[in-house]
Amino acid sequence: MNLHITMKEMPVSEQPCEKCIHYGAQSLSDAELLAVILRSGTKSMTALQLAQTFLAQKNKSLLNLIDMNLEEMRKIPGIGQVKAVQLKCIAELAGRIAKTSRSKDVRLNEPASIAAYYMETLRHEPKERLMLAMFDAKSNLLGDEVISIGTATYSLVSPREIFLKALEYQAVHIVLLHNHPSGDPAPSEADIHVTLRVKECGDILGIVLADHIIIGDNRYISFRENGLFGQRKGT
Repeated sequence: MNLHITMKEMPVSEQPCEKCIHYGAQSLSDAELLAVILRSGTKSMTALQLAQTFLAQKNKSLLNLIDMNLEEMRKIPGIGQVKAVQLKCIAELAGRIAKTSRSKDVRLNEPASIAAYYMETLRHEPKERLMLAMFDAKSNLLGDEVISIGTATYSLVSPREIFLKALEYQAVHIVLLHNHPSGDPAPSEADIHVTLRVKECGDILGIVLADHIIIGDNRYISFRENGLFGQRKGT
């Protein structure tokens, strides 16, 4: 007996593709959306069942697309290298779409807008990642670069690398951003020390460090908003 069941062999009312055509993608459940991407299951389960199995792992949600690495995905029966890569690409596309949709709302003098723009990029990172956002004289975002990737608890920061990038982009203002994998965005003593050091270098070069924003789990702390630029080293 052939137990392999494709989506085409399922009742039409249960086929995610058909459901999408008739009722729109918004009518599909998380598992149904993944089933459309996966396309096929295994000899013992449909693509929909495979999607449900995937969602039952780790976070028990779509966050598995972000938090699970390729090796973890491949351990699930029915998800090989190609399907694992497809799922990771879907997660990356979703993040980039969300970021692109917020790009027009980025304001140099509004830390919340900058934090929202980079939130999904940074909040799921397992290690601290330091990013540099660069702005022109009219406060338009010129671009961003990853400066360093640290361990789970700190970033390796080089003011030299920061300002080489800023000069390359001809930036007038810069904003530092990094994540705290713990989810708590409260700045450490090291965060404050490094920020003031970068600010002093910027003052000499004529490139303004407008803010340092620390990203936590759906929350952030802005040095500018919290008056942390006024703190002295060693205090």
